[in-house]
Amino acid sequence: MISILYAHPYEKSFNHAVLETVKKRLDEQGREYKVLDLYADGFNPALEAQSLRLYSRGETADTLAAGYLDALLDSDEFIMIFPIWWAMLPAIVKGFFDKVMLSGKAYKYSDAGELVPCDIDIRRTVIFSTSQNATETFAPFFSDYLDKNVLQPIGMKNLEWYNCQQTAHGPAENREAFLKLVAEKV
Repeated sequence: MISILYAHPYEKSFNHAVLETVKKRLDEQGREYKVLDLYADGFNPALEAQSLRLYSRGETADTLAAGYLDALLDSDEFIMIFPIWWAMLPAIVKGFFDKVMLSGKAYKYSDAGELVPCDIDIRRTVIFSTSQNATETFAPFFSDYLDKNVLQPIGMKNLEWYNCQQTAHGPAENREAFLKLVAEKV
């Protein structure tokens, strides 16, 4: 199965067009997927004290977070779709990692004190992002830091990152070309 994390609150956004392109392509391929629509689901990205108390036991008080983790445990591919805001991924995506990636389920510590994967085994991880600034601006974070320090240690392998730059103010041809790229890469 493929889990698709979608993080944009506006259904007429270009990110929504990316989501629809991904879903259409997966439907054409007859592949099973589940959309984790953080905003539509009402996901609260803040880690509450009650969930934090349970965190080290691999548990959460947040039923949405538990359901998202179950989806990832059943998946072998993970696609994320979100805008880059203030040079970072949206806070709701950071909250997803804070609340869903539970100790003893997503990761554990090795004897050397390093994070190593537990039960998540994603063989292909794809990020489709949008930004106003140039893609190169964000490459050190998305291509290097996020992959090596967040995704790989929780079992999300083989990152492919594609960004549509100048989304809001660039030529329409850029967005059209990006949607074609999305369809090819799914």
